[in-house]
Amino acid sequence: MPALKLRRIDLSANNAAAQILKLRDQFRTDADISSAASKKRTLAVFGEALSPTRAVERICNEVREKGLSAALHYTEQFDGVKLKSDQLKVKPAELAEAHANVGADFLEVIKQIRYNVVQFQSGLLQRDAVMPVSGKHELTVRYRPLKRVGVYCPGGAAAYPSTLLMTVCPAQVAGVEQIVVCMPPNATGGYNREMLATCYELGITEVYRLGGAQAIAAMAYGVEGIKPVDMIVGPGNQYVALAKKHVFGQVAIDCIAGPSEVVVLADYSAHPDYVALDLIAQAEHSPGVAVLVTWHEQLLEEIQDALQKRLAKLSRGELARESLERYGALVFAPDEQAAIDCTNALAPEHLHIQTKDPEAILERIDNAGAVFLGPFTPVAVGDYAAGPSHVLPTGGTARFASGLTTNDFRKRTSVMHFTRNGLKEIASDVIFLANKEGLTGHAASVELRANDNGPMNRPKPKPDKVPAATTAKK
Repeated sequence: MPALKLRRIDLSANNAAAQILKLRDQFRTDADISSAASKKRTLAVFGEALSPTRAVERICNEVREKGLSAALHYTEQFDGVKLKSDQLKVKPAELAEAHANVGADFLEVIKQIRYNVVQFQSGLLQRDAVMPVSGKHELTVRYRPLKRVGVYCPGGAAAYPSTLLMTVCPAQVAGVEQIVVCMPPNATGGYNREMLATCYELGITEVYRLGGAQAIAAMAYGVEGIKPVDMIVGPGNQYVALAKKHVFGQVAIDCIAGPSEVVVLADYSAHPDYVALDLIAQAEHSPGVAVLVTWHEQLLEEIQDALQKRLAKLSRGELARESLERYGALVFAPDEQAAIDCTNALAPEHLHIQTKDPEAILERIDNAGAVFLGPFTPVAVGDYAAGPSHVLPTGGTARFASGLTTNDFRKRTSVMHFTRNGLKEIASDVIFLANKEGLTGHAASVELRANDNGPMNRPKPKPDKVPAATTAKK
């Protein structure tokens, strides 16, 4: 196998900051770049080589205007599957059959992971909070679940039951009553036994064989047979991410996620093979960003050698190699603080800290979607089984965004209830500021009530007369 050609960045170099930003921005969610294959496909479908953003706008707008016919048209164009309207929804018998015929070991794992996720998410659930001030007012924060949520599961090179677990379970903990799942109509999506069995195990009855931007639009706007949802969650390719961006505002979304990424922050104590496999695990998503940051120079060579050795033994080694060479990096920092500063600048989706004292390093980390501490906490445990959702911010957005939790499926409402005395106490402040802003109607609405000495309650109206009952003649 040829030698791995992995980019190296020395943070003491003059252009190091620019190199780090370039590394972070490789998968910006606002990038509008088409591959040669994508250009060829859009030319065939639309008659012109549209950019991804314009192609997604066309798809979403047509689904909104024409409904199911447009969704089925684009399913045929992009997925190569011609579905009839009655084939779109997975029938209850198909879900039950998949569940009955899938392996018992598979179901046991699904049940255990579901338990882990539910336990963790239940502990995060925010409760109604009340702040009373006796005789004056009561302030409340009230939480209510969203009514209907759409979950998108990609159907690319593999099936992803883990995505169902990491999106559906937090929504169920939140109390969402209706959960819709859309998966592409292929062998890893809407026809995959494990995916359908997982839906059945989780109690999902609305499953549709629909993928891509057309699935996002169908869930957002509603089409014949699919009622619109309030929120859409779940990962996908560039077209899915851009479609979620397009429909945001019509519905809520979790995030606009790019390909997976990891930063491993390591010192002399890190095991080279452990680190190499952590980098490969993200790179094998192909594409995926995998970056080592260390101030221990000898570790760079040790990791380079370990990567070379481990790639040769893995079935997806060649894909991971291509991803590492194109998007990965070995970053050398002059000292520990420079390594931490670099990590915060990258704001990675996954951060694995493999140092002698990872807890001490963690205290100085501000930007990361999820953090994995120590040599025995590989990112894979978070991807599959630990409990926190693996739906995380990518592309440097961990600077301001967070991973998906059960509380994202709940609306927060403020409730205020003032007494006459409570209003009188606060009235002068309200009236003063409202008049300063020129909103005299606001001021008057408070002033009248604060100065009104009339009765607290209007008299109860007399009941309407009810006509006497009559007996109908036979």
